[in-house]
Amino acid sequence: MAAQKVLIVDDDPYILMSLEFLMKKNGYDVMIARNGTEALDLLGKQLPELVLLDIMMPDVDGYEICRHIKKTEKLKHIHVAFMSAKTKEADIQKGYDLGASLYITKPFSTRELIKQVKELIGAK
Repeated sequence: MAAQKVLIVDDDPYILMSLEFLMKKNGYDVMIARNGTEALDLLGKQLPELVLLDIMMPDVDGYEICRHIKKTEKLKHIHVAFMSAKTKEADIQKGYDLGASLYITKPFSTRELIKQVKELIGAK
């Protein structure tokens, strides 16, 4: 069986690097986007099972990307997991209202993240 595809979207290169390593180590096929524009471009070409999505980015924010995923017919089945430093109840609620399957506040435990990802999309 092919590895599950995960798209990681974050403007912090250190977070991208560590999450890419973590996901690959756990058997996922990883795609990377350094900003919202790159993420939308990739989503036009690839269909991941999960998008790990930062909210605060310089161009297109994570909320907007989630909105795009959930309103686009060929993308709306994709799970969205927000990873954000925005910890206010209203921010978290907004994420779920937009259709996110998961909202993880930064900083987070990588062990907990992997556990939640496996629960969401399974492991290979």
